Amino acid sequence: DRALRGNSTEVLMTEQDDIIAALYRVILERKANPGEKSYTASLYAKGLDKVLGKLGEEATELAVAGKGGERREIISEASDVIYHMLVLLGYYEIAPDEIYAELRRRFWMSWIEDKESRTS
Repeated sequence: DRALRGNSTEVLMTEQDDIIAALYRVILERKANPGEKSYTASLYAKGLDKVLGKLGEEATELAVAGKGGERREIISEASDVIYHMLVLLGYYEIAPDEIYAELRRRFWMSWIEDKESRTS
């Protein structure tokens, strides 16, 4: 076991745990117990539009980084997108496991088949 430390919250991670699940738990903790120095809590305090705006901003920055092709920049911006996506999921209390389940469901079909099945 090891601890994931973020500002004032420490989350115990087991070897079976993943960083996404651990980060999501920290995000929910910040949502439930906002601290004055918590960026996550400040996003929630500003409301859904702020959360959505930051996610859109980070997605755009990832697209720009992708165009630039700098590996380190792409990794950094992708990490920002994942964090802000988790903040949005936390807003609605949608656990990453629900996203994993949806990805597993789609894994065995083409993305085109999946899109068609949701639009018909």
